[in-house]
Amino acid sequence: MSKIAFIFPGQGAQYCGMGQDFYEQTATGKEIFDMASGLLGFSLPELCFEKNDRLDITEYTQAAMVTTGIAMMRVLEEKTGIRPDVTAGLSLGEYCALAAAGVMSDRDAILTVRQRGILMQEAVPAGLGAMAAVLSLDAAKIEEVLSQIQGVQIANYNCPGQIVISGKKEAVEEAGEKLLAAGAKRVIGLNVSGPFHSAMLTQAGEKLGTVLENIEIHKPVIPYVANVTAQYVTEADEVKPLLMRQVSSSVRFQQSVETMLKDGVDTFIEIGPGKTLAGFIKKITRDAKVFNIEKLEDIDKLTEI
Repeated sequence: MSKIAFIFPGQGAQYCGMGQDFYEQTATGKEIFDMASGLLGFSLPELCFEKNDRLDITEYTQAAMVTTGIAMMRVLEEKTGIRPDVTAGLSLGEYCALAAAGVMSDRDAILTVRQRGILMQEAVPAGLGAMAAVLSLDAAKIEEVLSQIQGVQIANYNCPGQIVISGKKEAVEEAGEKLLAAGAKRVIGLNVSGPFHSAMLTQAGEKLGTVLENIEIHKPVIPYVANVTAQYVTEADEVKPLLMRQVSSSVRFQQSVETMLKDGVDTFIEIGPGKTLAGFIKKITRDAKVFNIEKLEDIDKLTEI
């Protein structure tokens, strides 16, 4: 019998129309989008399905992505009866994983991530921070180069050959030059609204702790893998400290997948817009089945499990 992981992306809000078929064609999807609109005081269908500039701003991106991921997941569960054995998400995708694991209610995951987005947006004035993807250079070499430059760190360990760095704009630019000299194939600046998962967001993580004081956390029904440690979380009291640290710490997605593989996970279902995580997993292992749920019709693929 397959051991299944639900995984959730932390990017992809640029996909206008994400989740629209789930909203228009399923009662459960519509219920979750409408619930989020009522909670947050603005229209999630309008934000997600109509072209607008707000989707690129993290305080809106985060609410849009988590609402969409949860709606897709609940429809998938309802239509197939499939339940995961473990779950994980990349960056803000971890909040969908928390909902999947029963740690937070769907409502609280959406409320929390909205506040998280606002705190992260306000943490660093525009133009002071930056992020860049480093291609085809070993992680240990990147760590060595960055150790000699103040103000920049690894934000994401995505997969072999793709690591993201984050921090002060000048430090990221300096690091890019030195990483190219050290053998990186390319260093690509990312169009983001802040230096996410860097020390520049430490205060935002601390302020998130105040938000989390009002959020009810439950013992996971199934384990989830935390971004910060790449290890299973099985107790309620571990959750809030990890979420506070996650804002300014490296996202260890590759290591998280390796943890799940060692535990016998052989099937990964990416739930959300795009196929980013599916691509990462295929570079981490060739031995697992990988599915992507982006459109309602994609659920039909899961008969192969």
